[in-house]
Amino acid sequence: MRAMGLLTFALNVTLDGCVDHREGIADDELHDYYTELMDAAGAMLFGRTTYELMESAWPAVARDEQAPRAAREWALKLEAKPKYVVSASRRDFPWSNTFRVEGDLREAMTRLKEMTPRGVLVGSPMLSTALERLGLIDEYRLVIHPVLAGHGPTLFQGLERSRHLDLVSTHRLKSGAMAMHYRRREG
Repeated sequence: MRAMGLLTFALNVTLDGCVDHREGIADDELHDYYTELMDAAGAMLFGRTTYELMESAWPAVARDEQAPRAAREWALKLEAKPKYVVSASRRDFPWSNTFRVEGDLREAMTRLKEMTPRGVLVGSPMLSTALERLGLIDEYRLVIHPVLAGHGPTLFQGLERSRHLDLVSTHRLKSGAMAMHYRRREG
């Protein structure tokens, strides 16, 4: 039997829980960190809103030979990576290697994990909350930035009950951000 890939939630978050992408410290070291995570995974998973943010920015960076090295490397690898999008309203995805997730979310994620033994990386806050409600996230890779944003959106808004996680590792970035790796606690 083939090994099923893990579904890993990866996102930047401020100390006060804000997941607004504009609040993090987006330096070369952070881009390199996420490029390594993406390289290790077999596919990316997005909700429509996050996908559209990514689609509006990263293809242009991939084509820009003057873009900063780390950002361009991320963009080029993202271009090549299979990208899956959960959307009830959008059906057309012209960005290279992009596919729409169809049907029941639990069944679709089980199929995606089965066909992606290297795992799937998801970084969409609203989609990740839906996945967490279904108990489908296996690992969490959070980069906690030394920033107090004072606004939202915040991480995992509206969960009905708390989840306990096991710490796997930590890594301090030069910016003062902490890359935290957690795994879902069994039981």
